[in-house]
Amino acid sequence: MKKSDNQRVVITGIGLTAPNGNNLGEFRHSLLNGVSGITEYEIRYFGKTLAGLCTFDPLKYQKKKEVRTGTRAGSIGVYCAHEALQDAGIELDRDYSKSRTGVFLGITEHGNVETENEIYEISKFNYDTKCWSHYHNPRTVANSPAGEVTVNLGITGPHFTLGAACAAGNLGCVSGLQQILLGEVDFALAGGVSESPHTFGIFAAFNSQTALARHDDPAKASRPFDIARNGIVISEGGAVFTLERLDKAKARGAKIYGEIVGYNYNSDATDMVMPCAERQAECIRAALAKADMQPQDISIVNTHATGTHAGDAKECQALRSVFGENCPDTYFNNTKSFIGHCMGAAAALELAGNLPAFEDNIVHPTINVDNLDPECALHNLVLNKPQKVQKITSILNNSFGMFGINCVLIVNKYNQ
Repeated sequence: MKKSDNQRVVITGIGLTAPNGNNLGEFRHSLLNGVSGITEYEIRYFGKTLAGLCTFDPLKYQKKKEVRTGTRAGSIGVYCAHEALQDAGIELDRDYSKSRTGVFLGITEHGNVETENEIYEISKFNYDTKCWSHYHNPRTVANSPAGEVTVNLGITGPHFTLGAACAAGNLGCVSGLQQILLGEVDFALAGGVSESPHTFGIFAAFNSQTALARHDDPAKASRPFDIARNGIVISEGGAVFTLERLDKAKARGAKIYGEIVGYNYNSDATDMVMPCAERQAECIRAALAKADMQPQDISIVNTHATGTHAGDAKECQALRSVFGENCPDTYFNNTKSFIGHCMGAAAALELAGNLPAFEDNIVHPTINVDNLDPECALHNLVLNKPQKVQKITSILNNSFGMFGINCVLIVNKYNQ
């Protein structure tokens, strides 16, 4: 049954910052030309490592005091939200009431950076808590950084930050979609952000798990599916989408990147860290069912694969169980091979990087695969160079996180 235009939600603007690009054009160019965003990095206590860092200008949309008293994740969110609004050609209060606008951002962890920094600072004063910043509480509450976006833009509609581990970027988009369809908002800024490389704890923890990637060449460190992969490259970034009902978007003559047609989220309920291929496959199938689609209807599957041996193999097991060998026009790729793992921003950035494929019909590759692990063999896995195909009509975006939270999002090319 065909939905009416006021029941269809479309993406009309994209604002992003990634380790290899500060807007969609730069990001897409990097993905099609093999440009990695991974560099050498040194952080307090842990020492030398590798990371994906962004180079956006936080002062483009914030004052120095706002940057100083806020958070890195908040600055990323503010930058991406402004860029998305500009890309969509939307002016709040002209096109949408600020009271009917919502901000829904996913994140993996928040407050670690700020707490580590505060403790380091008071250590210089014999741990005298009088030196503890009064900005600490607003910096670390769970609704920041979405709240920072609302303050910056004067948005008075609802906002929340979703803690959904590495599935958070997809879930931010799902929440924006749901809030629009429920009638709670008319317009949503939705996606995900991450400031993860600025906390030494995350490097130390992944290192203790033997899950932190290392390589003599930083650009080759993030290597999902390669038999020599040795872990995750921790990165920062953000992507925010403007979401609107189709009838509203058409009425203002909006550019439409794609239509959100299906999603699902579930839980493995098996382990804190080790993923469950069966639950992942169930999540993918449920998203397809909600979209009223079959596996062979999907053009691109953007894999979640992070570069860990177990995680990549489990996801490929799930994908083979769903897509098998009977999907000749379905292609698989991976974005983390370029930018590392942007945690809460990962899924949103990965979706953004694939959306231009609706126009150019090019599947960006997974790079750094010198020797494909047989456990990660997938039919039509695009490796090391882009692949031009006849047509691309749909993207299925995988995102899986700790404690077994899974979220799958399906976006179709817009058709009248």
